[in-house]
Amino acid sequence: DRMLDMGFIPDVEKIVGKLPKIRQTLFFSATMPPEIRRLADAFLMNPKEVTVSPPTSTAATVEQRVLKVAGKAKEKRAALRELLRREQVKIALVFCNRKRDVGILCRSLQRHGFAAAELHGDMAQPARMATLERFRNGEVPILVCSDVAARGLDIPVVSHVFNFDVPGHPEDYIHRIGRTGRAGREGHAFTLAGDEDHRALAAVVRLIGRKIEEISVEGIEAPEPGSDSPEPRRRRERGGRRRGGRGERRPRSESRSESRSESRAESRGAAEPRAANGGTAPPECLPSEVEDEEPAAAESDGSPFGDQTPAFLLRRVPETAFG
Repeated sequence: DRMLDMGFIPDVEKIVGKLPKIRQTLFFSATMPPEIRRLADAFLMNPKEVTVSPPTSTAATVEQRVLKVAGKAKEKRAALRELLRREQVKIALVFCNRKRDVGILCRSLQRHGFAAAELHGDMAQPARMATLERFRNGEVPILVCSDVAARGLDIPVVSHVFNFDVPGHPEDYIHRIGRTGRAGREGHAFTLAGDEDHRALAAVVRLIGRKIEEISVEGIEAPEPGSDSPEPRRRRERGGRRRGGRGERRPRSESRSESRSESRAESRGAAEPRAANGGTAPPECLPSEVEDEEPAAAESDGSPFGDQTPAFLLRRVPETAFG
């Protein structure tokens, strides 16, 4: 199902479109979610269904363990290296949730002396085939990959599967650890759970219906008890947004209306004249309803224009102009 989500559905539809309508078709899928069932109904005619095992069951030959690590990616990389040294790893798959983390983890392992290669969906098909061939031959015992290798990859000699990230979809956990313990062989699956993986890990446990054995490794710090419990979300108070700080906050509309009324009161108080006894002048004496007094006459040198005499009148006129 995830392979089809990655872009293979147009190729399947193209092939089915060139086949005769009356045909015999065998349809195999590790899981049968509703999306795949609708796809099967579109491609098949009156199919007979054969179910080997429940869709949420894990292989009994796979030993599952979880290592909780205090920290994030850096601490988890150190924990993975310690597990690789402790375990008798023949061929191992290391799964990451994001393609970017695949390259980072692969280069980190190579710097610490581990023979590792990377495999993800952004690689060209020839490069992916060459990497898988080296992995099958044992030239590269550790393959760091995304969920593109969790489906359709059948390498019976895989001894270990490491979930560097707890999968975001619980179904992916079943597909990942299903790469080991195949054909009756014993397999080992380890999951590294960081500080932010408690929700995803709980979803995996609910899906498989059993607890995963928790282990501890010397030198790897485990999170403090209770630190992985989700914090309750705080509900926002109605009437406005929370902006932090102390004390009770009033709604913005109320504060705006109060500030506007206060400003209007201040401006009106500043404009109102005061009576001699300190009270407010009666309405008939307000400046808006009385005439302005004439300004005092300014001292001048006899010019009718005062200090504002135009410059052209100050020019000296020649006596010849009067004849």
